[in-house]
Amino acid sequence: MQKRKLGTAGLEVSALGLGCMGMTFGYGPAMDKNDAISLIRKAYDLGVTFFDSAEAYGEANEVLVGEALAPVRNNVVIATKFGFKNGIPTAGMDSSPERIRIVAEQSLKRMNIECIDLFYQHRIDPNVPIEDVAGAVADLIKEGKVKHFGMSEAGVEMIRRANAVLPVTALQSEYSMFTREPEQAIIPTLEELGIGFVPFSPLGKGWLAGKIDGNTTFAEGDVRNVLPRFTDEARQANHKLVALIGEIASRRQATSSQIALAWLLAQKPWIAPIPGTTKLHRLEENIGGASVTLNDADQQEIAELLAKMPVEGERYTAAMQATINR
Repeated sequence: MQKRKLGTAGLEVSALGLGCMGMTFGYGPAMDKNDAISLIRKAYDLGVTFFDSAEAYGEANEVLVGEALAPVRNNVVIATKFGFKNGIPTAGMDSSPERIRIVAEQSLKRMNIECIDLFYQHRIDPNVPIEDVAGAVADLIKEGKVKHFGMSEAGVEMIRRANAVLPVTALQSEYSMFTREPEQAIIPTLEELGIGFVPFSPLGKGWLAGKIDGNTTFAEGDVRNVLPRFTDEARQANHKLVALIGEIASRRQATSSQIALAWLLAQKPWIAPIPGTTKLHRLEENIGGASVTLNDADQQEIAELLAKMPVEGERYTAAMQATINR
């Protein structure tokens, strides 16, 4: 798989990474640990060198990521995150320097690694100056416990302020054909400052795979049960857009997921999406998206399609949206 560079310090990752959240958190019951480890190792065999975890996904997530990648540790980039009180998203924010250090130490221990390659602030903490956050991560970098600093779902002002203290290597935010808000101000800012972009949910939480319809049900504990974009009304409105993307995919002898990922990769050379999955055949399908190249005519057709068919439904509930800094 092709490699891409994030930030100005030369962090090199595979064009597509693997988001590991869904293996233990957010999408219903956790995977069997051995199955998850096998999936991560298969991703590496297929060319993926960029793996994403977080304290908030539960201790089990970092443990399995570390165990799965132990045999190839020197060949991969491992990212994890801090920023929630006691690692619990519903408990509120905590990016105090003391907490950042605690999370770093526990993540190193859980994953059995000596250094975190990319350490993100999961969400902006309104009670802690971003300069203090960047300074705390800078201290960890000086100590050799972290290599690169990242931010997640941060707005332009916070990105600029943090970057003035410590160069930000990457921003992680939701971005896909279904969530294009970053195009307005975030992407131009990242380009100006030389910061990489790591889109999560690049398939619209499964929507863009073309397999979700009005009859689809989600497991208990699956976040999509409460998201506005997945209500019956929104599904009906958005189905036509997904169907048209599927027609483009068919003409290109690709799948809808592959077209969606190829579209993201075509936006900027410093974008590295991290699609997640718990299924081997989906992993193989997604990785195939890195081999699909959209020509100018393809991109123009998609741009016109997206312009005339806006997505119905917000991506988050009001409470979830309140944690996003814009």
